[in-house]
Amino acid sequence: MAGTFPSSVLFCCDHNAVRSPMAEAMMKKFYGQRAYVQSAGVRNDMEVDGFSIAVCQELGLELHRHRARSFEDMQQWGDDLSGYDMIVALSPASLRLAQELTRYYHLDVEYWPVLDPTGLGEGREAKLAAYRQTRDQIRARMLARFGPPTEGESDAEPE
Repeated sequence: MAGTFPSSVLFCCDHNAVRSPMAEAMMKKFYGQRAYVQSAGVRNDMEVDGFSIAVCQELGLELHRHRARSFEDMQQWGDDLSGYDMIVALSPASLRLAQELTRYYHLDVEYWPVLDPTGLGEGREAKLAAYRQTRDQIRARMLARFGPPTEGESDAEPE
């Protein structure tokens, strides 16, 4: 069931290279300017994943310009976590760090357990299938939590 729509959301995962960039791009496309949206990782030691780029393009989402950043990067750049209404953790490690960093702030931290597709599948088509599953899990959670898109969802339906 859809909850209150936040004015700012931070999606987080382990490396800010697969799940959280997907979620950030979907939120921006589906809900436009209704919320300020960013993403971060526990670490920023990877670039955005090519399979993530490919499966997001299927829905008209652009990820190729995304640059990974960590919670530490955010703090160094002056993006204060207390300014967010909601943090959505997409991995256990990011949930732990988000809870630790925000224990004195009044904001919601939600956990959406979604598949980590990295390392799954033999061959390109099997890997793409795993990444599509992750993308579709995020999409389903997002639509359930925030309601139907207000900015016009892509006509492309997930496979």
